[in-house]
Amino acid sequence: MGRMLYPVAIAALCFAGMFGASNTQAADDIERGKYLLTAGNCASCHTVDGGEFMAGGLKFDTPFGVIYSTNITPDPDTGIGSWTAEQFLTSMREGVRPDGQHLYPVFPYTAYTKMTDEDILAIFSYLQSITAVRQRTPENELSFPFNQRSLLFMWKALFFDEGPLEADATQTDEWNRGAYLVEALAHCSVCHTPRNFMGAEKSSLRMTGGTYNDKVPTGDVRPWAAPNLTSAQSGLGLWPVEEIAAYLQNGQNRFVTTFGPMNEVILNSTRYLDRADVNAMAVYLNSLEANEQKGGPAPSAEVMRQGETLYNVHCGTCHLPTGLGGDDSGPQLANGSLVVRASNPASLINVILYGPELPDPPLPTERWKPMEPFGDLLSDEELAALATFVRNSWGNSAGAVNADQVKEHR
Repeated sequence: MGRMLYPVAIAALCFAGMFGASNTQAADDIERGKYLLTAGNCASCHTVDGGEFMAGGLKFDTPFGVIYSTNITPDPDTGIGSWTAEQFLTSMREGVRPDGQHLYPVFPYTAYTKMTDEDILAIFSYLQSITAVRQRTPENELSFPFNQRSLLFMWKALFFDEGPLEADATQTDEWNRGAYLVEALAHCSVCHTPRNFMGAEKSSLRMTGGTYNDKVPTGDVRPWAAPNLTSAQSGLGLWPVEEIAAYLQNGQNRFVTTFGPMNEVILNSTRYLDRADVNAMAVYLNSLEANEQKGGPAPSAEVMRQGETLYNVHCGTCHLPTGLGGDDSGPQLANGSLVVRASNPASLINVILYGPELPDPPLPTERWKPMEPFGDLLSDEELAALATFVRNSWGNSAGAVNADQVKEHR
């Protein structure tokens, strides 16, 4: 489906190079490609801390083993400098590299396939303009049979739909722009959708929250839970459009300040987007039909009493007995906190154990006091009771947390 568009897009690229306007057109393509690459947050995955821009090597811990991001600088030997525009289109649209081998869907071509050819080619133009870095990607460390790329054709037959996103004629231009940004470029579903045993997104629970491995402040890798982005009460249902936009643009709103893995998304991507694009994303996210995953068991009265005592001792000063927090003390834990109400308490457990890893450099306006880690102060049972209390007070309703779940995050 997407391949039929390739000749037209590539021909347009070549046509521009044959005439006097080529330099201006090329500069425009590079600048637009830079913006689109930023919207796609490519730097967060293809640049390691302290490493060369887009030179790859970032380690991904998956249920199937370790995968490293690739070098996408224009180095001809270790990067994509020898790739043609059509080969780049094929990688983004079909998940196939120039040698014909399938790409692992850790690279989100399942979302990038929804982009227009023109946007993909603009990104290619920008990548060809950056500094070439000669750096080989480490070998992936996948167990059999997941180390057999040829088997991915079966995975694609089951779970991959190729082709650009179709606009919805019943919706506004703003909504359609938001859909394109969220579903294609920003590939939000990759983190915010649960996956099946074969690593494919569960379409019936799309955007209801996903689980992935990432670093905690100690540098260790632990499970994290991306929250529900649908309009359910456990998701964005309590956030108006302007609060969603504020969070994406500034990293904070009246409910929360960004922390943990989301820092990279905001610091490297969404804060640089045009206000109109951020608003479009917010409008689209606000429209997602409410849906949510099943939570855990309801808490016992005994656990709630224990959790309340622990909360009053350790948390009440900043977050207040009402859970509403204060402008200069701590964010609210009552209705509106996606992390608190998530079906999977992984991120909440990490925050209590290790403290939230806040943006670095800090946001222009710091609203609340830094939160200290409580891992050394609380046992697994105590932390589970505290988290359970927070998840089931002041209008919150979520499954109880148990000590084994906390132990997994130590």
